[in-house]
Amino acid sequence: SSDVCSSDLISCIKEIDLDDYAEAIPAFICIITIPLTYSIANGIVFGLLSYVLINLISGKFKKIRIEMYLLSVFFIVMLLLH
Repeated sequence: SSDVCSSDLISCIKEIDLDDYAEAIPAFICIITIPLTYSIANGIVFGLLSYVLINLISGKFKKIRIEMYLLSVFFIVMLLLH
């Protein structure tokens, strides 16, 4: 059953828009962070933080909803306190 779940997750990778670096880089960071930290939660946190940061740097700050900014602040505080 874990093989089916893994293959479902891996099959989603081909849907990542590799031409849009603001989408591709955070997805890659998320995918790489999960096995390196043995934590799905850490992968999601670093993927979200990199998504927000890359979009801010590239001037696409209107693309990001206020909830993403709030989550980013929460995650940064959480990482600093951990």
